[in-house]
Amino acid sequence: MSKIFIIGLPRTGTTSISVALLEMGLLVAHTAFTKKAFEIADAISDAPCFSDYMHLDGLFPGAKFIYLNRDLKAWLPSITMLLEKMAPHLDLKTGHFSPVLKRSFHQTFPSIYPLSERELADCYTKHQQAVFKYFKDRDDFLSLDVSEPGGLLKLKQFLGMSPEGDTDFAKLNVGRNVANWREYKHPNKVNANLAGAEHRKFFNYG
Repeated sequence: MSKIFIIGLPRTGTTSISVALLEMGLLVAHTAFTKKAFEIADAISDAPCFSDYMHLDGLFPGAKFIYLNRDLKAWLPSITMLLEKMAPHLDLKTGHFSPVLKRSFHQTFPSIYPLSERELADCYTKHQQAVFKYFKDRDDFLSLDVSEPGGLLKLKQFLGMSPEGDTDFAKLNVGRNVANWREYKHPNKVNANLAGAEHRKFFNYG
């Protein structure tokens, strides 16, 4: 199967689609910060995919890309809450998060936190417009809203998988919960920091 990259921004349903892909039998990384994680996983979501999709398109010919839409009125308070929690760890000098994760967020959310709703909406719109422009008229791209009825069926059809089973996504990471992926136990989960022959080296896009 071709690589699958979920390139919607955080808090647009990345956990819901990642869990669905696990249940479909795929190896899934919710965030991936090493070459090895990208090589092993069938599907990767969240950072750095939402900022690096153009590079990944060149590195993985034949890959499929899925953008996640979410209503701005619902996304804005959700992303504000997430950035508030993450901000200390995203500091470029003192934050303990992966350098790849920090770069990905800083590319997309210039000042991280605090950002006004207007500024965050602008980040969302700029990202969406760039994605749609880049993938215009391509059949390896799907735009999806995981909250809409039939969303899971639409995903299965795009991936050429059996339409049997559920047609809607499970609702995960609702409200202030941001840890569903970490708590979700499944043998097909891929560690974001998986080490390989080059240890924890990431891609050098040059």
